[in-house]
Amino acid sequence: MKSLSFHIEARAGRARAGVVTTKHGVIRTPAFSPVGTKAGVKGVLSEALKKLGAQVVLANTYHLYLQPGEAVVKEAGGLGTFMGWDGPTMTDSGGFQVFSLGAAFGKTITKIAKGDENARDQGVAVYDEDVASKHGQLAVIDDEGVTFTSHLDGSLHRFTPERSVEIQHALGADMFFAFDECTSPTEPYEYQREAMERTHRWAERSLKAHRQNLNANQDQAIFGIVQGGRHADLRQESAREIAGIDFDGFGIGGSFSKEDMEGALQAAIPELPEKKPRHFLGIGEPGDILTGIAEGMDLFDCVAATRLGRHGTIYTKRGLVHLKNEKYRNDFTPLDPETAVPGTERFTRAYVAHQLHAGEMLGQMIASMHNLGFIIQLMEGAREALLEDRFDSYRNDFTTAYYG
Repeated sequence: MKSLSFHIEARAGRARAGVVTTKHGVIRTPAFSPVGTKAGVKGVLSEALKKLGAQVVLANTYHLYLQPGEAVVKEAGGLGTFMGWDGPTMTDSGGFQVFSLGAAFGKTITKIAKGDENARDQGVAVYDEDVASKHGQLAVIDDEGVTFTSHLDGSLHRFTPERSVEIQHALGADMFFAFDECTSPTEPYEYQREAMERTHRWAERSLKAHRQNLNANQDQAIFGIVQGGRHADLRQESAREIAGIDFDGFGIGGSFSKEDMEGALQAAIPELPEKKPRHFLGIGEPGDILTGIAEGMDLFDCVAATRLGRHGTIYTKRGLVHLKNEKYRNDFTPLDPETAVPGTERFTRAYVAHQLHAGEMLGQMIASMHNLGFIIQLMEGAREALLEDRFDSYRNDFTTAYYG
């Protein structure tokens, strides 16, 4: 058996429903991957994830490298065994997290641009004594890789494409990503091109490092990442370049402005092979997911569902509900009367609001589980709609109700 196979069951325009088959099971797409950053989805047991309908979990290479270390995860039997999850797993390359220590440190940089975040401060040489002596958050990028300091203790570390692949081999996920440079959406065009071209060179090095490990090739699939920021011409060029490298699947990475996301996808996706799966990295807002599906994406991941839940905000078919607002203290209706999420369907808004106001972790756990279940059901509904040739109406009905 190959490390990964993919076949398409139905299409509606560019959207498609398919099946990804891995060593640890199948993923029926489009599908959402909860993010278990440190080999655990915050506040949600692996068994509960199954009941919510999760098919795959994504963990973070950077965080697991620092703690507990990839050797511990390997000794445990790999990521899935380590975290008590018996389904397919994914790991990212660590590129976005390393980036967040450098250009994005101290700023609100996300996958979707929200404002005029400052760009990277250029000009630090990688092997300067000054860099080596710095402690605190810092990442310095050069053509060979990235030198960065740990957010845990300030110690100095180095990621190259080869090292990222080596770590991800040890983590043992079914699917993992080539090392890339993730830029801020506010970086100038010239730097977006420079970073994109560096990502292409790193992609080739990542693939070579993977193919040289015969055992890993049998069990793990590697995805290349398309970069280019918010610029359609760069996205198209990057997709064409990455598509020419023999990856098992492809990711759309980096950050976007809200208004440019659809155009960037429309530029990139036609350049990617039709018969390989596509993953939209770090995208989890309901409308953005449906846009991604409509443009031809298959897999998604994002921390937003659990992050919002921990802060007391839940998804409903009628939009976001902020349970810490006073009006919900005596609201004894279900969390979302139109969405029954396994394991949370019996709780009322008043009860979860009470738990949140009281500072009890149970309130955060319930809200997180509800949000994950909501997004997973959104994906299941989209898949069913694709198979029944009614995706456009499904998308329109959802967005009309959700965004009002």
